[in-house]
Amino acid sequence: MSNAKERKHAKKMRNQPTNVTLSSGFVADRSAKHHHGGGKPFQPQKQEPHSGTSRQRHTKVTFHSLSEPDINEQSSSKIMFKKKGGWKAGPEGTSQELPKFITASTFAQARAAEISAMLKAVTQKSSNSLVFQTLPRHMRRRAMSHNVKRLPRRLQEMAQKEAEKAVHQKKEHSKNKCHKARRCHINRTLEFNRRQKKNIWLETHIWHAKRFHMVKKWGYCLGERPTVKSHRACYRAMTNRCLLQDLSYYCCLELKGKEEEILKALSQMCNLDAGLTFAAVHCLSGKRQGSLVLYRANKYPREMLGPVTFIWKSERTPGGTSESRQLWIWLHPTLKKDILEEIKTVCQCLEPFKSTVCISNPLLPSFQENSQTELAHEKTGKKRKRKDDGENAKPIKKVIGDGTREPCQPYSWISPATGIIISDLTMEMNRFRLIGPLSHSILTEALKTASAYVGEEDTEEMPHRWWTDTCKNPERLSLHHRQGAIFELLGGITSPAEIPAGTILGLTVGDPRINLPQNRSKALSSPEKCQDNERVRQLRLEGVPVECTHSFIWNQDICKNVTENKISDQDLNRMRSELLVPGSQLILGSRESKIPILLIQQPGKVAGEDRLGWGSGWDVLLPKGWGMAFWIPFIYRGARVGGLKETLVHSQYRKSPAVPGDFPDCPAGVLFAEEQAKNLLEKYRRRPPAKRPNYVKLGTLAPFCCPWEQLTQDWESRVQAQERSSVGPSPVDKESNLGGCEILCTPMPEESCLPSDDVGTSSNNPREPEVMDAECQDHTGTEKVMDQHGSENHVAATRSQLCVLRSKKLLKQLSAWCGPNSEKQRRAAWWDPGRGQQELSSEACLAIVDRFPRALVWVSLSLLRKGSPEPHTMICVPAKEDLLQLSQDRQYCGPQESRHSDPFKSVILKQKERKKMEKRQNRGHASSENLAAGAPMRQEVLTLGLWPGSLTGVTSHCSRVLLGFVTQGDFSMAVGCGEALGFVSVTGLLDMLSSQPATERGLVLLRAPASLQYRFARITIEV
Repeated sequence: MSNAKERKHAKKMRNQPTNVTLSSGFVADRSAKHHHGGGKPFQPQKQEPHSGTSRQRHTKVTFHSLSEPDINEQSSSKIMFKKKGGWKAGPEGTSQELPKFITASTFAQARAAEISAMLKAVTQKSSNSLVFQTLPRHMRRRAMSHNVKRLPRRLQEMAQKEAEKAVHQKKEHSKNKCHKARRCHINRTLEFNRRQKKNIWLETHIWHAKRFHMVKKWGYCLGERPTVKSHRACYRAMTNRCLLQDLSYYCCLELKGKEEEILKALSQMCNLDAGLTFAAVHCLSGKRQGSLVLYRANKYPREMLGPVTFIWKSERTPGGTSESRQLWIWLHPTLKKDILEEIKTVCQCLEPFKSTVCISNPLLPSFQENSQTELAHEKTGKKRKRKDDGENAKPIKKVIGDGTREPCQPYSWISPATGIIISDLTMEMNRFRLIGPLSHSILTEALKTASAYVGEEDTEEMPHRWWTDTCKNPERLSLHHRQGAIFELLGGITSPAEIPAGTILGLTVGDPRINLPQNRSKALSSPEKCQDNERVRQLRLEGVPVECTHSFIWNQDICKNVTENKISDQDLNRMRSELLVPGSQLILGSRESKIPILLIQQPGKVAGEDRLGWGSGWDVLLPKGWGMAFWIPFIYRGARVGGLKETLVHSQYRKSPAVPGDFPDCPAGVLFAEEQAKNLLEKYRRRPPAKRPNYVKLGTLAPFCCPWEQLTQDWESRVQAQERSSVGPSPVDKESNLGGCEILCTPMPEESCLPSDDVGTSSNNPREPEVMDAECQDHTGTEKVMDQHGSENHVAATRSQLCVLRSKKLLKQLSAWCGPNSEKQRRAAWWDPGRGQQELSSEACLAIVDRFPRALVWVSLSLLRKGSPEPHTMICVPAKEDLLQLSQDRQYCGPQESRHSDPFKSVILKQKERKKMEKRQNRGHASSENLAAGAPMRQEVLTLGLWPGSLTGVTSHCSRVLLGFVTQGDFSMAVGCGEALGFVSVTGLLDMLSSQPATERGLVLLRAPASLQYRFARITIEV
């Protein structure tokens, strides 16, 4: 007990000052003589003659007397608590008597120290919480943190002291900087250059980042969609006004060499059966832009690489020769890697051109290049510090172009055999697209042709020497005036669709920032401006002459000079502020920049019969560094800006495939589909099972992807099975069996769908789908074995690859077989039933199927009634009873799929229960080992609501035979109903068309992945 009391006493005395004891005057005898007011009276010392010395000695005595009790504190406390039965003092056990007299000053000083210690203990907080946080919750108020008077009176003083501390004080901002400047980086340009090391920024990135939802795609930071609601507004802009897009992320490959060598090499990657090639007459002359689909060398119609557009430099340029030609190929960034490697292979350009010289960014100073190489060797986790060079510091220029490209990375390759040079001009130019009928009006108002140079100054010191040399050449000056006259004629044309598709116009314009209006306006077309109707009519019929397609943008040295000698916005604004009349026109004279550009007409919708020319516009090619100088003037003339979402909408209304999602036979399309399926699956799994659809019960095998391989394989197997079964009958019976729907289109009851939950069948039997899958696998395996015993094994293996039908002849034939969909086509079909095409017969179908056994075809779908299709919607073949009921009732929406059973639900629930039981039994490592050893791998990846394992029997899984999938779909504001685009199996399409009556030919059923309702739609193939 005594030890506990000692520890308690020591704990109390631990935080007390040295002159405070808890004895209240009772101390041990051996220490009483040193205590103030002890047994003996205090003996004052003799007075010194000087008061200062006396005061110093008195202070020493006082300090000694105050500090002495602390020395004997531990021994006295031990003596006091030595015995039981009360407070005992001294070794003999005698009690301490009260002092007879005390010194008042010393005693008061000692008590003052005790009182101050007590007050300090009371006022000092024992925790890190603020004063208002120590109050009960019912007494707290929201304003206590910044208003002291909201606290109780007894705590206001403490709260005021806390508020005055430096920790709780707000930082004083510099008054000479605005809010935006205070939150910026110390060196904003250097910070932006660093952030462009991983993803390329367009020149309009900062403008987009303030107004768009940004995404990181294909190695770029791109604007996906505006932050404001603008879906309908963007459609109205594309239809009636103008929509502006930045397509500078598209890649450009340049080929230089002899025309014959270039055409010979590139002819291996294209085919006349799919349309025009690089040798098209209008394109080869440089008058028009061409478009085609590239394949691997001599692999047509399979192993497609992707679609591209190309431009030939005009051969009639002043001073040019036809021996050396220049070709630009524009392609999507996802296709660049495969196409570049294939072009290098066919052109035999495997040696880097000028590989010994490090090609650096012309706008990047040498000291910044050194800093970049130093940063590359530093560790990524190391904190960067800003180095101040003081007087030697040089201004840092921003990165213009591809900031991710290494300085020594080769971007040109040469062929020693053919002499062809391939250069990668990615991000060396800006490409803006203006869509809509007012696009050329905005161009004519925002851009003005460059004024001719007539001065006599010394041209050696002028920054735009190339333009002065051009103006001194009468032939080139005359060509410049002709180009300007044609450019002015564009203001008298109502829509860009009136000009021939792909028309190219070269131009040299002045700085568009000089003509920038003070307020935003809307440019309108005014046909009355152009009085020369004959020239406008000639422009509509023939387009731009070949010689007027010349532009100095083809010369990289001139483009580099234009970029480097651009007047900065700061200098331009300073010159505006120095004008005598504010707001007047700024005249720079010979100092004004001259920018070579290239205008390319985009045809818009060219396939089909309805809405031809919709979405037409102009593409503007600019030298790098001039992006924002042209971007802002276009917006100030009434252009609305769109992002990647508007690009998809534009392709959907044009009914053209979008890159790369609508190219399933392309490597980039396959990667895009895998990434999209992964993202959709993660999003699906994040939602609880009760808040997401059960696709197993809905009969949807692939809700997040389109299994094209399985689809084409299933249809090929069905046709082969039908051919083997129809060997014996007569030719008439064979033709009827090919056109019949009982064998190919009507699924067996056992294979059509799983038993429904509404019917009284066993819906929780997990072995039932496994048996069905095994039967399908055995059936497919038997067919593969029979095919292997054929005589043409190699040819059959080559034909088994997936491809998309792009033959113009076959597409026109299939389009005619799908049935007339407009009054004009019905009238033409009445007068000319064949329209030059072969009639639908079994021989024609077998010829196409034999050539393309696993082919897909791009189709357009229009719903007959209500409904809005979405991606991954299933395209199915209607049964005979569906067409019969539709003919009887035109308001019939469509059949409904019966709900399927979910045999995997019980398996998943049992698996969860088993894991819970084992976790309860074994909490340690044994439980995890038992789970890993006992549970099969297939059960670990089961997701409630999704079909597990590989997909088999895709076409016959539901009550309606699957024909294809939708890749784009939405409600169309152009026609007022749902429209969709997608792919269907060529074999299945021919079988469906041959089995349908002529009046109902081309009708299909659409069913969304999360719905059981089928809806009728009409299928068309637009060529």
